[in-house]
Amino acid sequence: MPARSLILASASPSRRQLLANAGLVFTIEPSGIDEDEVKRSLGSRAAPQELASTLAEMKAVKVSARHPEAMVVGADSTLACNGRMFDKPPDLAAARRQLQILRGQTHELFSSVVVARGGARLWHWSERARLTMRQLNDGFIDSYLARTGDEVLSSVGAYQLEGLGAHLFSRVDGDYFTILGLPLLPLLSFLAGHGIGLEKAA
Repeated sequence: MPARSLILASASPSRRQLLANAGLVFTIEPSGIDEDEVKRSLGSRAAPQELASTLAEMKAVKVSARHPEAMVVGADSTLACNGRMFDKPPDLAAARRQLQILRGQTHELFSSVVVARGGARLWHWSERARLTMRQLNDGFIDSYLARTGDEVLSSVGAYQLEGLGAHLFSRVDGDYFTILGLPLLPLLSFLAGHGIGLEKAA
Protein backbone atom coordinates (compact mmCIF):
# COMPACT_ATOMS: atom_id res chain seq x y z
CA MET A 1 0.00 0.00 0.00
CA PRO A 2 1.57 3.35 -0.99
CA ALA A 3 2.20 5.94 1.66
CA ARG A 4 -0.31 8.74 1.92
CA SER A 5 0.74 12.13 0.58
CA LEU A 6 1.88 14.68 3.14
CA ILE A 7 0.98 18.38 3.06
CA LEU A 8 2.36 21.14 5.27
CA ALA A 9 -0.38 23.72 5.85
CA SER A 10 2.09 26.49 6.64
CA ALA A 11 4.26 29.03 4.89
CA SER A 12 6.77 29.02 7.77
CA PRO A 13 10.34 28.69 6.43
CA SER A 14 11.55 27.05 9.64
CA ARG A 15 8.83 24.39 9.67
CA ARG A 16 9.42 23.68 6.00
CA GLN A 17 13.13 23.29 6.66
CA LEU A 18 12.59 20.99 9.63
CA LEU A 19 10.47 18.58 7.60
CA ALA A 20 12.87 18.73 4.66
CA ASN A 21 15.88 18.10 6.90
CA ALA A 22 14.08 15.06 8.32
CA GLY A 23 13.89 13.61 4.83
CA LEU A 24 10.13 13.83 4.43
CA VAL A 25 8.55 14.28 1.02
CA PHE A 26 5.74 16.81 1.19
CA THR A 27 4.02 19.68 -0.55
CA ILE A 28 3.19 23.07 0.89
CA GLU A 29 -0.25 24.62 0.91
CA PRO A 30 -0.74 27.51 3.34
CA SER A 31 -4.17 27.46 4.91
CA GLY A 32 -4.99 31.12 4.41
CA ILE A 33 -6.42 31.28 7.93
CA ASP A 34 -6.75 34.86 9.20
CA GLU A 35 -4.83 34.40 12.44
CA ASP A 36 -5.52 37.92 13.66
CA GLU A 37 -9.26 37.40 13.26
CA VAL A 38 -9.09 34.10 15.15
CA LYS A 39 -7.20 35.77 17.98
CA ARG A 40 -9.75 38.57 18.13
CA SER A 41 -12.62 36.09 18.20
CA LEU A 42 -11.07 34.12 21.06
CA GLY A 43 -10.27 37.30 22.96
CA SER A 44 -8.17 37.57 26.08
CA ARG A 45 -9.82 34.50 27.58
CA ALA A 46 -7.68 32.13 25.48
CA ALA A 47 -4.55 30.76 27.14
CA PRO A 48 -1.39 30.77 24.98
CA GLN A 49 -1.35 26.98 24.61
CA GLU A 50 -5.05 26.91 23.72
CA LEU A 51 -4.51 29.55 21.07
CA ALA A 52 -1.59 27.68 19.50
CA SER A 53 -3.59 24.43 19.48
CA THR A 54 -6.68 26.10 18.00
CA LEU A 55 -4.75 27.75 15.19
CA ALA A 56 -2.79 24.60 14.39
CA GLU A 57 -6.00 22.60 14.13
CA MET A 58 -7.78 25.19 12.02
CA LYS A 59 -4.89 25.26 9.54
CA ALA A 60 -4.67 21.49 9.23
CA VAL A 61 -8.42 20.91 8.99
CA LYS A 62 -8.99 23.62 6.39
CA VAL A 63 -6.36 22.25 4.02
CA SER A 64 -7.40 18.67 4.78
CA ALA A 65 -10.93 19.39 3.64
CA ARG A 66 -9.50 20.22 0.21
CA HIS A 67 -7.32 17.09 0.13
CA PRO A 68 -9.25 14.44 2.09
CA GLU A 69 -6.87 11.54 1.35
CA ALA A 70 -3.72 13.39 2.41
CA MET A 71 -2.15 13.72 5.83
CA VAL A 72 -2.05 17.45 6.55
CA VAL A 73 0.24 19.01 9.15
CA GLY A 74 -0.76 22.28 10.79
CA ALA A 75 1.32 24.03 13.44
CA ASP A 76 1.38 27.22 15.43
CA SER A 77 3.39 28.88 18.18
CA THR A 78 2.55 31.52 20.76
CA LEU A 79 4.77 33.44 23.12
CA ALA A 80 3.87 34.77 26.55
CA CYS A 81 5.86 36.86 28.99
CA ASN A 82 4.57 38.13 32.33
CA GLY A 83 0.97 37.53 31.34
CA ARG A 84 1.25 39.24 27.96
CA MET A 85 1.09 37.45 24.61
CA PHE A 86 3.20 38.50 21.65
CA ASP A 87 2.61 38.19 17.91
CA LYS A 88 5.05 38.20 15.03
CA PRO A 89 6.35 41.78 14.76
CA PRO A 90 5.10 43.54 11.62
CA ASP A 91 8.35 45.45 11.08
CA LEU A 92 11.84 45.89 12.51
CA ALA A 93 10.78 48.78 14.73
CA ALA A 94 8.20 46.52 16.37
CA ALA A 95 10.81 43.75 16.65
CA ARG A 96 13.12 46.17 18.46
CA ARG A 97 10.40 47.11 20.95
CA GLN A 98 9.57 43.46 21.52
CA LEU A 99 13.17 42.52 22.24
CA GLN A 100 13.44 45.46 24.65
CA ILE A 101 10.47 44.06 26.58
CA LEU A 102 11.77 40.47 26.57
CA ARG A 103 15.38 41.24 27.52
CA GLY A 104 16.35 40.09 30.99
CA GLN A 105 13.09 38.15 31.25
CA THR A 106 12.07 34.50 31.07
CA HIS A 107 9.29 33.90 28.58
CA GLU A 108 7.34 30.83 27.56
CA LEU A 109 6.97 29.55 24.03
CA PHE A 110 4.08 27.20 23.24
CA SER A 111 4.07 25.12 20.06
CA SER A 112 1.31 22.83 18.83
CA VAL A 113 1.13 20.49 15.87
CA VAL A 114 -1.97 18.82 14.44
CA VAL A 115 -2.38 16.20 11.75
CA ALA A 116 -5.71 16.13 9.95
CA ARG A 117 -7.19 13.80 7.38
CA GLY A 118 -10.55 13.95 5.67
CA GLY A 119 -11.31 17.36 7.14
CA ALA A 120 -10.98 16.24 10.78
CA ARG A 121 -8.24 16.26 13.39
CA LEU A 122 -6.52 12.90 13.60
CA TRP A 123 -3.73 13.63 16.09
CA HIS A 124 -2.25 16.53 18.02
CA TRP A 125 0.70 17.36 20.27
CA SER A 126 1.61 20.43 22.31
CA GLU A 127 4.79 21.39 24.15
CA ARG A 128 6.15 24.34 26.11
CA ALA A 129 9.65 25.75 26.37
CA ARG A 130 11.08 28.42 28.67
CA LEU A 131 13.73 30.83 27.43
CA THR A 132 15.67 33.39 29.43
CA MET A 133 16.98 36.33 27.45
CA ARG A 134 20.18 38.13 28.35
CA GLN A 135 20.02 41.71 29.61
CA LEU A 136 20.75 43.17 26.20
CA ASN A 137 21.54 46.84 25.70
CA ASP A 138 19.96 48.85 22.91
CA GLY A 139 23.16 48.87 20.88
CA PHE A 140 23.31 45.08 20.86
CA ILE A 141 19.66 44.83 19.80
CA ASP A 142 20.24 47.30 16.98
CA SER A 143 23.31 45.40 15.79
CA TYR A 144 21.43 42.11 15.94
CA LEU A 145 18.50 43.44 13.90
CA ALA A 146 20.84 45.06 11.37
CA ARG A 147 22.47 41.67 10.74
CA THR A 148 19.31 39.57 10.69
CA GLY A 149 17.06 41.95 8.80
CA ASP A 150 13.49 41.06 7.91
CA GLU A 151 14.00 37.34 8.53
CA VAL A 152 13.21 37.90 12.23
CA LEU A 153 9.70 39.01 11.26
CA SER A 154 8.76 35.39 10.54
CA SER A 155 9.28 34.49 14.20
CA VAL A 156 6.81 35.15 17.00
CA GLY A 157 9.73 36.08 19.25
CA ALA A 158 11.71 38.13 16.72
CA TYR A 159 14.51 35.58 16.98
CA GLN A 160 15.61 32.36 15.33
CA LEU A 161 17.43 30.14 17.77
CA GLU A 162 19.05 28.16 14.96
CA GLY A 163 20.87 31.29 13.81
CA LEU A 164 22.01 34.58 15.31
CA GLY A 165 19.13 34.45 17.78
CA ALA A 166 21.19 32.06 19.91
CA HIS A 167 23.24 35.07 21.04
CA LEU A 168 20.19 36.55 22.77
CA PHE A 169 19.80 33.90 25.46
CA SER A 170 21.44 32.88 28.70
CA ARG A 171 19.29 29.79 29.25
CA VAL A 172 16.90 27.61 27.27
CA ASP A 173 14.74 24.90 28.84
CA GLY A 174 12.73 22.77 26.47
CA ASP A 175 12.75 20.86 23.22
CA TYR A 176 14.83 22.50 20.49
CA PHE A 177 12.35 21.67 17.71
CA THR A 178 9.48 23.03 19.79
CA ILE A 179 11.31 26.36 19.99
CA LEU A 180 11.69 26.33 16.21
CA GLY A 181 7.92 26.02 15.96
CA LEU A 182 7.29 22.31 15.42
CA PRO A 183 7.44 19.47 18.01
CA LEU A 184 9.20 17.30 15.44
CA LEU A 185 10.00 14.06 17.26
CA PRO A 186 6.44 13.11 18.27
CA LEU A 187 5.25 14.15 14.80
CA LEU A 188 7.80 11.85 13.12
CA SER A 189 6.75 8.97 15.37
CA PHE A 190 3.09 9.47 14.48
CA LEU A 191 3.76 9.75 10.76
CA ALA A 192 5.98 6.65 10.79
CA GLY A 193 3.05 4.70 12.21
CA HIS A 194 1.07 5.72 9.12
CA GLY A 195 3.71 4.82 6.58
CA ILE A 196 5.22 8.29 6.18
CA GLY A 197 8.92 8.66 6.89
CA LEU A 198 12.20 6.92 6.23
CA GLU A 199 10.79 3.48 7.03
CA LYS A 200 8.26 1.71 4.84
CA ALA A 201 4.84 1.05 6.28
CA ALA A 202 4.56 -2.35 7.93
